Amino acid sequence: MATRPKLVLASGSPRRLALLQQIGIEPDLLSPVDADETPLKSEAARSLAKRLSKTKAKMALDNLRRSGDADRSFILAADTVVSVGRRVLPKTELLDEASSCLRLLSGRAHRVYTGITLVTPQGGMRHRLVDTRVRFKKLSDDEFDSYIASGEWRGKAGGYAIQGIAGAFVVKLIGSYTNVVGLPLFETASLLQGEGFPVHYNWISKA
Repeated sequence: MATRPKLVLASGSPRRLALLQQIGIEPDLLSPVDADETPLKSEAARSLAKRLSKTKAKMALDNLRRSGDADRSFILAADTVVSVGRRVLPKTELLDEASSCLRLLSGRAHRVYTGITLVTPQGGMRHRLVDTRVRFKKLSDDEFDSYIASGEWRGKAGGYAIQGIAGAFVVKLIGSYTNVVGLPLFETASLLQGEGFPVHYNWISKA
């Protein structure tokens, strides 16, 4: 069987890696980048997700070119942003941030955007933006306090992980579930396949 081109994931997120592995895609290299994720003045959540995914892809490409590993490589970058109305919620690191996010999300609908950027071996760039709507139940004081005490909110966009405890808070979801986890699989696979990456390479039994 012919060898496939390399795939570089411009992320250190264990969730994104696990999602790719779920559909049989194993990156050859993880190349996380340290991009400033601060929104620009009046920047909308969807614009922020698109901009950051492009920025991460370009940073990863520059790193690979310096190391000489860019040849025949696809580079996949993504960024997920949670918003309530026009307010962009942070990736929570502090208890006060998590409490503020959870109070905003309780009993309300919010949107989750993921920008995806794919750099092809020829240096071209392809982009997708995926939007999912999520509604949380109205949280009781006990649910609120217990979730904050769990610490599961640390490092999560909007202060929650839908694949964890907070999955019990979701009343309704319209769109891609894996988008809310951190990487919309249908759109990612379609983007890769459309640019010639053999998405099904590892599906074939090696026995």
